[in-house]
Amino acid sequence: MTTMNTTTASTTAPRTLRGVAVVGLLLIIFGAIMAVAGVATWVAVANELGAEKITVSQDATRFAGQTVDTPWEAYSEAETIQKHAMETSGGKTYAELDKADPKRQTVMTASFLRASLFTSVVSFGVALMATAIGVGFVLAGWALRRVARQA
Repeated sequence: MTTMNTTTASTTAPRTLRGVAVVGLLLIIFGAIMAVAGVATWVAVANELGAEKITVSQDATRFAGQTVDTPWEAYSEAETIQKHAMETSGGKTYAELDKADPKRQTVMTASFLRASLFTSVVSFGVALMATAIGVGFVLAGWALRRVARQA
């Protein structure tokens, strides 16, 4: 017959609960840092885009005339630039145009502008993801600490 040492069991449980509480605290701290970093990144990208004073073209399907400082406006302007480039090139992409075609430079510039705008769209997405994961970590940490306190 096996007997359990009650002293060992009673000292292990509080250590384990302290460990859970510490992990919870670490999750809260890390989550708060991620959430703040995500919000700060969103604001920084929005400010930098706004400082460029880009406005969505008047013939855009959405956000016409608005300053580009959100991912939706950046995406809309990128779509409009593509439409203009295709109209200029007769529907041909940069790679499809002959190297001597003078329209090639315009289409190349449009491609670079679109890539820059799409980079900002991705940056907004990463910022939002970091914020959401940070909030999730804070909530998970809070739940772990609550469980540790109640046990």
